[in-house]
Amino acid sequence: MQRRDFFRHTASLAAHSVAAAAAMLAWQRLFASPPSAGPALRTWSVSSEVFSLGVASGEPLPTSVVLWTRLAPQPIESGGGMPPQPVAVQWEIAHDRRFTQVLRRGEVIAEPARAHSVHVEVDGLQSGRQYFYRFIAAGQTSAVGRTRTAPDPKSDPGRLRVALASCQHYEMGAYTAHREIATSDVDFVLFVGDYIYETTADPLLRLRRHDIALENHFTLDNYRRHYGTYKQDPDLQACHAAHPWLITWDDHEVVNDYDGDRAYIQPREAFLKVRAEAYQAYFEHTPISPRRAPVGPDAMMHTRYSWGRLADLWLLDTRQFRSPPPCTEAPHSLYGGRLLWRCEPASDESRSMLGGLQERWLADTLAASRGAWRLIAQSTQIAPATFDTPLGRMQYADGWDAFPAARDRLMAAIAQPRVPDVVCLGGDVHRHVAANLRLTNHIKAANPDLLHVRSDERGYALLDVTSEALRCDFRATPHPVRADSRFRTQASYVVERGTAGPRRV
Repeated sequence: MQRRDFFRHTASLAAHSVAAAAAMLAWQRLFASPPSAGPALRTWSVSSEVFSLGVASGEPLPTSVVLWTRLAPQPIESGGGMPPQPVAVQWEIAHDRRFTQVLRRGEVIAEPARAHSVHVEVDGLQSGRQYFYRFIAAGQTSAVGRTRTAPDPKSDPGRLRVALASCQHYEMGAYTAHREIATSDVDFVLFVGDYIYETTADPLLRLRRHDIALENHFTLDNYRRHYGTYKQDPDLQACHAAHPWLITWDDHEVVNDYDGDRAYIQPREAFLKVRAEAYQAYFEHTPISPRRAPVGPDAMMHTRYSWGRLADLWLLDTRQFRSPPPCTEAPHSLYGGRLLWRCEPASDESRSMLGGLQERWLADTLAASRGAWRLIAQSTQIAPATFDTPLGRMQYADGWDAFPAARDRLMAAIAQPRVPDVVCLGGDVHRHVAANLRLTNHIKAANPDLLHVRSDERGYALLDVTSEALRCDFRATPHPVRADSRFRTQASYVVERGTAGPRRV
């Protein structure tokens, strides 16, 4: 698991607050269950572990949380080894790990049209407390998961601890970072994209193998089987069971470097079918509210959360609504991404990374935020990152560097007087990064505001937020395969509230 970014900008300049309710309603889609395939089974013959993919929770709110599992005794087989009928699944949530104090229980139907996945939105919980949950089906009981609710919106929780992670390419090493996060004291895991990789790693770099080759075989069944490989990993399962997750996507959950309704390897109509199936498989394997389930090739991923009065958090979608790439004849790097060099169309002010509606929603809700901190989580690096080549200075076409006008609009939104203490978080670039974000870039050197860049180790970022400061520890290991891998803090940066820019400590 790689690609951790930590960026920071604080500002105190001016704008009025605009309510974003209309924009949010425009994006909202309600989950519609697929038609049932008949009466639900409560008993059937199964010779394998029906909860082979573990359990998970997500979207912790002050009075609710989403619980997830998927019934799949044979997750690499078509259909997951399940009968083609709906199946009844019981769920329980309790105050204690032994379930002597069960608070709520119920039954939900796992439908074959949703790969027998289950998404239970449990409401009526107490704010700011820990719970335990489990599922029961086919006479089997799942592993016990632990979750927690967010603090009361009017409370001051004093502290927030977050594990920031992304880019968990199965073939590039063991999930040692997930192993450490699972045993760490964090409030939730923030995962910012590339939950799976549809590509196969270079054989010279590959440390383990996908069970199936998804490349050029982009079907719903193959996406499901691909998730089966990833989600059988015991360290990933442990991390999901230990903490609730907040999650957004990047490109590899669908196709590398896709933008909006296009991919460079397929015609538009064919790609929209692929996107619909990839989005469905993503929903089937992540703890996302059923209210945000995709409808065909469309989904509402961007949303906002609060952690009491300490922090507001935005999860953005940088893929679904972005403008087409400029200069499509640009060369590719050794790692597959296209490089831009003297590309005038990239400067077109109409180009957007988020789409107009999401941009306006973000600006409006930032202005309305009253948290001590504002955390913007999205899937890639916002700070400029160019590099010199024999042809001149280049940049990747897939990130914010290819959307300078959109980045300027983002910077303008967070430079308003009512929007202080903003921290931008991202992934995608396979390295730890700490950087300044400026309204006007300095061009004295290629990247003067990149304060820390390391890509030779694997890990995650641990954020510790209080009302006075935000600290980021880059946790890393040089040995992503060894079972006895030990993590250390590669570097630490602190942002003091009311002061612009990270400071190394």
